[in-house]
Formats: sequence, C-alpha cells, structure tokens
Amino acid sequence: MTIPVISFRPVLLPAPGRGDDLRLRVSAPATGTGLPVLLFSHGFGESMDGYAPLADHWAAHGFVVVQPTHLDSRTLGITPADPRYPEIWRLRIEDLTRTLDHLDAIAAAVPGLEGRIDPGRVAVAGHSWGAQSAGMLLGAGVLGDAAAGAVATPDPRVKAGVLLAAAGTGGADLTPFAGEHFPFMNPDFATLTTPTLVVAGDKDQSALSVRGPDWFTDAYHLSPGATSLLTLSGAEHSLGGITGYHSAETTDESPERVAVVQRLTTAFLRNALGLPDSGWASAEAGDQGTLASK
Repeated sequence: MTIPVISFRPVLLPAPGRGDDLRLRVSAPATGTGLPVLLFSHGFGESMDGYAPLADHWAAHGFVVVQPTHLDSRTLGITPADPRYPEIWRLRIEDLTRTLDHLDAIAAAVPGLEGRIDPGRVAVAGHSWGAQSAGMLLGAGVLGDAAAGAVATPDPRVKAGVLLAAAGTGGADLTPFAGEHFPFMNPDFATLTTPTLVVAGDKDQSALSVRGPDWFTDAYHLSPGATSLLTLSGAEHSLGGITGYHSAETTDESPERVAVVQRLTTAFLRNALGLPDSGWASAEAGDQGTLASK
C-alpha cells in the first residue's frame, strides 16, 4: 500500500563557515504520525532534486526523506579553485549531522509535517560518494593522512543504513590518479557497526579502482554492521537508473532493477527500524540479482 506524498523545497538551514546555507528537499507521506526519517546523501554533482525514483518510493511507503544538497553539486558551481574544495568530503558529513541536529526545525518548515516525525527512528542512505558520506554516520572511518580529525564515530541517532554503489578500499586498490587526488577514498569498514544493507552492481567497473565490480562489495565483506548484500545482475553505477527518471548518466537503464532496489531497501529499513509489515524475512531479488546475508 502506498501513501500520497508531499514534497517541499527548499528548506534552508543556516550553516556558518560553510559559505552557503544548506539547502534541503523534504518528501513525506501526506498523512500519518510517528514517521521514520531517512536522510539521503547524493552522489558527486547531484543535488536535493535527484534520486526521485528512490525518494518518491520511500516517502510513499512511510518515510520522511530528507535530501541535502552538498557543496559538490553542479547546481552550486563550486570549482577546484575554491578553498573549500579539498574539504568537501568532510563538509558532506557535517551537512548530514547538521540536518539531524535540526530535524524539529525542518519539520516545522514543511507545511503539515510538524509533530509527525519519530526522531528515534532515523536511517541514512547514500549513493556513490554519498554512500561514503552516509557510511561515516554508520561508523566507517578514513585511514591515512586524510583522516586527521575524522575519527570513526557512529552517530547514535542513526539506527540503520543503505549504501548504494559504495566505493571499496583504498591504497593499492586505487588507480594512481585516484590515490593522488582523492586521499579520503581510503575507508575503514571495520568500525561500521550499524545495521546496513549494501547494494552493488556486478557490471559496475570504476575508473577509480584497479579492481573489478567486487570492489563495491567491500563494505559488506569488511564491516560487522553490514549484514546484507544485494548484488544486481547487469547493473552499472546507476543501478538501473536510481539517480532520476530521466538522468543522462544512466548507462544501464532498467526499471526492473530500480524496482528491486526500491522494494528491498524499503523492506530492509522497515525491518531494521522495527516497523511492522516490512516483508524483509521473505525478501528476494528474483531474476534481477542475489540477496546475501551473514
């Protein structure tokens, strides 16, 4: 059963020191109370207006979906010459924690939403770079010099997560270009302890890694909290088209794959947050891939 959805943008959060206020899109069920919150971190260059196939579905199935626009978004036009650019990966994490810090203000800014959210049921999700950002709230860390001041500390408000096409380990697994230009791409998954579903495509070959598509499953294999892995057959980095209904960057368009991502992420999150009728116990990917658990 789906629920009518309201969507409101932009909600602006003051962000001293960031250089730009934090802009948010909020999608929520039109009715109901005690609604769980799902905070979503977009991939490189995207914005709060992307990922409608996921945001619409999650909201129609009971979640208040909050989508911040990070500083790498094409809508903001920040270039590598900007002094903030090398720190965007940290500022992304601050965007997520700032959003959680102001959930009451966000709900008050959306007509009809105030008093309807459950701050005790919060999950995070992210795609690509957004998966690394979301993973930090789930407990993942960063190894090496880039990690100074970025000690892995799971956010206790976050009870579950979904990592979509999350980059794998760094070091020798990166191309020389990635190792030189993206030192933060050196995750430590051993500290990721929050219940998490990892979603990967078996045809997702990254230009940033010398490994194959299995690189995108590292978060599952190397973390104690990532208990489930959905591997999509034939899927590339957009996992069938999750970035938008008409996204030009989708190279593997498949409504069937997107439907599986919608259905299984919803079931996992509802189960992890203790919500009724999750359907997770009987969940399967069918002919679109495999679902593994540990």
